[in-house]
Order: sequence, then structure tokens, then C-alpha cells
Amino acid sequence: MQIPNTTPSFTDLGLDSRLLKAINKLGYESPTPVQQQAIPPIIDNRDCLVSAETGSGKTAAYLLPILQQLLVSPTKISGIKVLALCPTRELAQQIFGQCQLFCEFTDIKSGLITGGSDFKKQQLALTHHTDIIIATPGRLLEHLQVSTSYFQNLSVLILDEADRMLNMGFSYDVLAIAELCNKQRQTLLFSATLTHFGVIKMADKVLKTPKVVTLNTLHDGHSNITQQLILADDHAHKLKELAWLLQHESYNKALVFANTRLRAVELYDYVRGKGLRAGLLHGEIDQKDRNRTMALYRDGTVNTLVATDLAARGLDIKGINLVINFDMPRNGIAYIHRIGRTGRADEQGTTIALVKHTEWNLMAGIERFLQQQFIRRTIKDLAGSYQGPKKTKTSGKATGSKDNKEPVKKAVVKKVKVRDRDKKNVGKRRVPSNKPSAE
Repeated sequence: MQIPNTTPSFTDLGLDSRLLKAINKLGYESPTPVQQQAIPPIIDNRDCLVSAETGSGKTAAYLLPILQQLLVSPTKISGIKVLALCPTRELAQQIFGQCQLFCEFTDIKSGLITGGSDFKKQQLALTHHTDIIIATPGRLLEHLQVSTSYFQNLSVLILDEADRMLNMGFSYDVLAIAELCNKQRQTLLFSATLTHFGVIKMADKVLKTPKVVTLNTLHDGHSNITQQLILADDHAHKLKELAWLLQHESYNKALVFANTRLRAVELYDYVRGKGLRAGLLHGEIDQKDRNRTMALYRDGTVNTLVATDLAARGLDIKGINLVINFDMPRNGIAYIHRIGRTGRADEQGTTIALVKHTEWNLMAGIERFLQQQFIRRTIKDLAGSYQGPKKTKTSGKATGSKDNKEPVKKAVVKKVKVRDRDKKNVGKRRVPSNKPSAE
């Protein structure tokens, strides 16, 4: 007896034939869990609060139902109908590209508003019959200083990667933009986590009786990602380990994370000096150079990208199967977003954290936050002397110090004795004596 296939299809979601044609052309076979749960209430014009991990297909989860609304219920009212806000230029570009692919067999027009691009051309997108705008908050606010009427007839406001926008300090900007949008709009808020207090606070301000769709929490493990840990004696030892991994591990594309721009530049120069094909991505790189680097990374001309956390969100590149944290990220949320660049769409990925003694407690805190332990590993050719702390607390952190850092010695201030007779003469002008000199 043959068991019937119970996996829903995009057709079952009631999407327009023009969208189904684009979906079939893109090779999408069946909707992901977040798409199955989010598309129906969005089509029904419900506000939605959605929590789903990176790589789960959430972009299509809001684009497809929004496009469905525009196709089924066209309006003669002029102006922009949909605004999608996201934290980084790279993510905005990817959403814009995906939107254009879904719109291939329709007349729906979309525009992109991000920093680093021509301001006047962006103004044309805001004023010339554009249906959907994808934007980053900072640049969009610059346009709203010219005119505040762009979104008076807005039907849908989408806040993508809301937790990341909050972490990047965009809370005020996002709320300011939302205040200038049509009050009768539908609002969709997507986040990797609902445990971020700021996300719930923002949801209370912008959502009206939302449908809550929760597919994961940050504590959920990534079953298709192998998370490893390699100890290092010091910075120089880390550099050797990094080079060895990039030269000996099997990978299609590697992504190396650093905590600061200066460290990223240092690592980029180092791996290039080892003859590796590498690119560099951080916040102070010109947009044209960013685009060029990303193009080279996508087509495989360079197979290693050294980046700051700018790339931890919004970087959706196929074939990234190795992520190396040269610097341990500052918290568990940042760690989740970094490793989320691999193991996407059910592919297998490996992440490796290089940890020296000053980072042990940070690493232990992340393990505790995730409620899982990294796989300990050593490189035989580069075995070091540091094997972790001799004693640890129940939290996994080293005993004897809160942060495992050497205490900063205070400068010794030499006390100067001040006599009463000296105090009496402070501020007084010395009167010259009238006595004859000894000459």
C-alpha cells in the first residue's frame, strides 16, 4: 500500500499562477516550515511576529504572500504599497534580487534604497510608480528628510532581521520610519529570536494583535552544523592554526570572522601572504569594492572571505561550508548569526572556534547560553601547551577570575606632605625685601 505524500506544495497555499511559474523556474519543490506557517496568515492580512533561524526561507515567507496580495487585490491608489526594512546593504540587495525573480511574470516593480548608491536615482524609485521598496533605515531616513509623504498609502511594512537592527542601534530609526507610514497598514516583524527584549518591545509598538509563528529559539541546536573548538597558546599560534585549516580542510567556500576592522585587515594580509585566494569585507570598505568582492566570492574566484560581523547577517552565499571564528564573538547571539552563514537549506557545514586562554570564559558562556558543548579538537602538527584552565566552575568558566584577564595594576601616586606654613602662603605674591644685599 502506497502512503500518500502529505508534504504541502506551493499550489496548496493558494498562490497566483504567475508566482507559481516563477517558483517552478527557480526550482523550489515544497515550502519550508516557516513558509507553510507564515504565508496563510499574511495572505489573510494579519500582522505577524515570526521567529525563524537564518537560512530557513523566511524571505520567501513574506515576499510570496505580499506579492499575492498585490496581484489579487490591485489598487488604483498611487504610491508605494510595500516597504521592507533590513539591517545591512548586503541583505537588502539579496531581498531585492529575490523579489525581482518572483516578480518575473508580473508587472510589479521594486526599488532598492541603501547607502553607497546614487541618491537621485533612489528618489526616482520613491516617486515613479514603484510598488515595493527594500531599504536600510539610515539611508531611507535621509530620503524622508526631503519628503515624508512617500508611505502615506503603504499597505504593508516588513521589518526583517529585527533583532539585528536593534543590536546595530536602528531602533529609533525604525520606529521613526514606522511613524511616517500609513496607520492602517499590515505589519510583519521577522526575527531570529523572540528572547531579545527589544524585539518584543518593538512588536508591542508596531503590531496589532499579531499571529505569532515560532519555529525555533536561539537555544535550538543546528543539527546540520558541526561545531568545533581548537585551543591556542597565543595570537601567533592562532595565526598558524588559521593558515593550516585553510590549507588542509575540505571546503568550497570559507568565511573567517574577526571582531574588529583592524583584525580583519591583519588576517586578510596574513592569509594572502600564504598564497590563499581571499577577499575582505568590513564596514569602511567602499560599496563598489564590497560589490566586487562579493561577486568574486560568489563565483569562486576567491574562496575565503575575511569579515567583521557586518557579514554575520545578510550574507546568503551558496557553498559556504566552513566558518572560522578567529576571534570569539562577544555573545551567544552574535555566535548564532555567524555560524548561520553555513549549514543553510539542509546542507552540511563546519564551524571552528580558535580560543586562547583570555577567551575561555567567553567561549564557556556561549556554550552555556546554547546549552550545548563544542567538539574539542587538536591539530597534530600544531599542538600547543594550553589545554584549558586547571579548574572550572559549574558554569564551565575558569575559577579564580571573573573574566580570566590579568588585573590592571594601578599607578602608584606618591604622596607629597604639605605643611601648614606652606598652605598659608599659597596664592600670595612674594614681596621683595628692602634689606641691602650682601654685595
